[in-house]
Amino acid sequence: MPFLSVAQSSMAASTALLGPAARAIIVVKAPPPSLPSSFSPSSSSSSSLSRLFFPLYSGFAPRRSVDSSLRGARAFGVSVKSTAMGREVDTEVEAMDPLQRRLMFDDECILVDENDNVVGHDSKYNCHLMEKIEKENLLHRAFSVFLFNSKHELLLQKRSATKVTFPLVWTNTCCSHPLYRESELIEDKYLGVRNAAQRKLYDELGIVAEDVPVDDFTALGRIHYKAASDGKWGEHEVDYLLFLVRDVKVEPNPEEVADVQYVNREQLKELVRKADAGEDGVNLSPWFRLVVNNYLSDWWKRVDEGTLPEGADMSTVRKL
Repeated sequence: MPFLSVAQSSMAASTALLGPAARAIIVVKAPPPSLPSSFSPSSSSSSSLSRLFFPLYSGFAPRRSVDSSLRGARAFGVSVKSTAMGREVDTEVEAMDPLQRRLMFDDECILVDENDNVVGHDSKYNCHLMEKIEKENLLHRAFSVFLFNSKHELLLQKRSATKVTFPLVWTNTCCSHPLYRESELIEDKYLGVRNAAQRKLYDELGIVAEDVPVDDFTALGRIHYKAASDGKWGEHEVDYLLFLVRDVKVEPNPEEVADVQYVNREQLKELVRKADAGEDGVNLSPWFRLVVNNYLSDWWKRVDEGTLPEGADMSTVRKL
């Protein structure tokens, strides 16, 4: 359903509602549009988001007055975008957790084709909009880390409640994206992906680089999958599956991770059973479920045997 703007005859009332710095567009039960494809903020610019979302408030009208007006409009059950000098404020994005919002626009994912050849880059925001995934077939590179301790127990994390996609689901140790930057685009022996995995293990779980050397990651395979999180967000990834066996100190970042646990095979089976039965609110991420159903049993056996490298097949991208 398209966004329905107020009629010209009501523009004066809209201006009165939001003040001279912005006019209101009242939207009835419609999702906010995606950002322009040309938007690509620099990861080094901490002010890029404020320029995008609040371009004029500080100079022309107090932000408090705009925020209170938007809250009043929401109270009537409508969705609101405000515009100022042609720039839009997506109130759903504004309501995101600050960290997740920053990552959505600062992080540039690597776009690939179905054979994992790099074809470009786009914001994390655009790469996870189901509308763009379906219409433009946006496919990006990702990784999933499976970290085992010396007892060969697998470290799992429960994603935080503030995650935009798949919040509060149990998944493998760490799941994220290599970014469109030199150090994470290195194709030789998948070093770019391994560099990204080391970075995110620290960001999400506080695991320092010295505990997870990039040379200790074993890339076992790549899968191509698509999964919707809700009506707006989802995943469409070529996912590198990285395994390593290390004893590490874990200090989860609560903005990224709600809980962690080490599990053996039987404990994982029980977690899967609860997810299947809908018990205790347990849910699993779709990519973790695919690995559990198709590969994990054989690869876990190789962890026990010390034969992980022999199980690798990076020659193809398996579409699941």
